[in-house]
Amino acid sequence: MRVLYRRAAVRVAAAAGAGMLAAGLTAAAGPARAEAAAARVLAAGRGGATVSGTWGTAQEIPGTAGLNAGGFAAVTSVSCATAGNCSAAGYYVDSAGDQQVFVVTQANGAWGTAVKVPGLTSLDNSGIPVVTSVSCGSAGNCSAGGSYQDGHGHRQVFVVAQANGIWGTAKEVPGTARLNAGGYATVNSVSCATAGNCSAAGYYADGAGHRQAFVVTQANGIWGTAKEVPGTARLNTVGAQVNSVSCGAAGDCSAGGTYSDSGSTSQAFVVTQANGIWGTAKKVAGTATLNVGGHAAVNSVSCATPGNCSAGGVYLDSATNPQAFVVTQTNGTWGKAKEVPGTAALNVGGYATVNSVSCATAGNCSAGGNYQGGTTGEQAFVVTQTNGTWGKAEEVPGTATLNTGGNAAVNSVSCPSAGNCTAAGYYFGSGGGAFVVTQANGTWGTAQEIPGMASLAPNGGKITSVSCAAANRCSAGGQYGDSADNLQAFVVTES
Repeated sequence: MRVLYRRAAVRVAAAAGAGMLAAGLTAAAGPARAEAAAARVLAAGRGGATVSGTWGTAQEIPGTAGLNAGGFAAVTSVSCATAGNCSAAGYYVDSAGDQQVFVVTQANGAWGTAVKVPGLTSLDNSGIPVVTSVSCGSAGNCSAGGSYQDGHGHRQVFVVAQANGIWGTAKEVPGTARLNAGGYATVNSVSCATAGNCSAAGYYADGAGHRQAFVVTQANGIWGTAKEVPGTARLNTVGAQVNSVSCGAAGDCSAGGTYSDSGSTSQAFVVTQANGIWGTAKKVAGTATLNVGGHAAVNSVSCATPGNCSAGGVYLDSATNPQAFVVTQTNGTWGKAKEVPGTAALNVGGYATVNSVSCATAGNCSAGGNYQGGTTGEQAFVVTQTNGTWGKAEEVPGTATLNTGGNAAVNSVSCPSAGNCTAAGYYFGSGGGAFVVTQANGTWGTAQEIPGMASLAPNGGKITSVSCAAANRCSAGGQYGDSADNLQAFVVTES
C-alpha cells in the first residue's frame, strides 16, 4: 500500500502542473512538505461513522472499469447546474500506460458512462494530459479545461465545451500559442455563469521560462483570445499564476493567485472582470502585514454576484509558519485580508491553509481547509461568513472521532444558499476515508463517512470536489484505492 500511495502522489504532482495546492502549500511549505501532504491525502484510510441516509452509495464511475486498465484514476472536479444534473471530469491510465482524461455527465440523478475527452488524442502526444476544472452554466451545458503535451514536448492548454448534453471537441486555448513561448502552461480553473459564458485561467511560461498568469473568456459559446492578466507584468518579476476564478454573472468574474515580486517573495493577488473587461491585478490588501515570511497565495475565489466575492488562501507568518487567510470584495472593492478567526487557537502546530471558499449570497460564504493540531496532527476546519462578518473557524464536527490517524482536510466546499453548505474531504482512520459534512441554517452537523466507501475502498479514499445545486442536493467525486491497490474514480450523490 505504501508503494501505491507514493506512486499516486508523484503522478498527481507531475500531472497537475501546480494547481491550488502547488501554489499555496508548495510555495509556503516547500516541496518535501507538499509531497508528504499529497501522500497523506491519497493515503486517507478508513473510519466508521453512521450516515444519515441522505447520501447515496459511492460508486465507481460507470465506464471507467474499461478505460482505467492502468489502475490509476481520479475525479478532479465536479459541477452541478441543477439538482441531479452535473458533470465531472478526471483522469485514468489506459492499457498502454498513458494517462487520459475523461468527462461524465449526470442527468436526472443518473450518472452516464465516462468518455475520453473528444479530440484530445489529436492534440496530445505525451500520454499525460490533465483536466483540472469543470463548470456548468446550466444542465448539460458545461466547460472544462486542462493541459496536454504537444508533439514538440511543450505543455499547452485546452478547453472543451458541452452543449445540450453533448461534449464537443477539445481545442487549444486561443492565443496561448503566442503567449506560451516557454512551452509550459495549464488551465487551473474554469467558471461558467450561464451556458456558454465562462472564464478560464491559469498560467503559461514566457520566453524567459517564467510563469505568467492568463485569463480567457467565453461569450455566447465562443472562446476569445487568452491574455496575460493585466497588471501582473508590473507586479511579477519571477512567476505568476491564477489559481481560481469565479463568475457572478456573464462577463463579471474575479480571480486570484500568486506572483513573485522584485524581492523574490510570493505575494497573493486578485483581479476583477466587469462587463467583459478584466481590470488590473493588485496585491491583496493587508497581506503586507500578515505575510512577513514572504510567501502568500489565493487558493480559492467565489463570487455570489458581480463584485461581491470572497477569497481564501495561505501566507507565512513571522515564524515562517503557514497560516490561513480570507478576504472579501464588496461592491467591487476588495477589503483587507485577515487571518481566519479562530485558527490561531486551533493551529498550534503552525500549518494552516484555506483550500476552498463558496459564497451563496453577497457576504454569506463558507470556507474550509486544514490546520496542524499539534500532537493530534492535521485536522479539517470550516468557517462561515454571515452578513459580511467571518465567524470563528472550528474543527469539522465529528472528525475527531473519524480522524484517528491525524491527517484530515476539507478539500471542497459548496453553498447553494446562505447558511446551507456542504464540505467534503478526507481523513485517516479505520473506514472509507472520504467524508461529507452539512451545514443547515448556519450550523454545521457531524461529519459522516460516505456510504459504501468502506467496502468500495479497502485502501482508503478522498473526495476532491463537491457541488450542490440546492440544499441537500449535491454530488461529489474523488479517488479510492481498491483491493488490488489500484486507484479508481468514484462519484456519490445526495438526494
